[in-house]
Amino acid sequence: MDERRLDGNAVGGLLGEVFTFEVTMAEAACDRCGTVAHVGETMAYVTEIGTVVRCARCDNALIRIAQNPRGYFLDLRGVSYLRF
Repeated sequence: MDERRLDGNAVGGLLGEVFTFEVTMAEAACDRCGTVAHVGETMAYVTEIGTVVRCARCDNALIRIAQNPRGYFLDLRGVSYLRF
């Protein structure tokens, strides 16, 4: 098993620094398979260079997050919509 693979709740703190609401309770729709799930139900891969949140059903990259001294970089291309 890949020890970098965690459930979507692992990204709650990082996304909490970007958004002002509890992101793990937001619903994300996968752009590939159409699955709608709470962010906390997804799979998060956390590394030193960034975090990738993936659909638990089809493994599509939903959200990519990187942080450096210039700020946060958030890519939501894998999400059809994020409902909160």
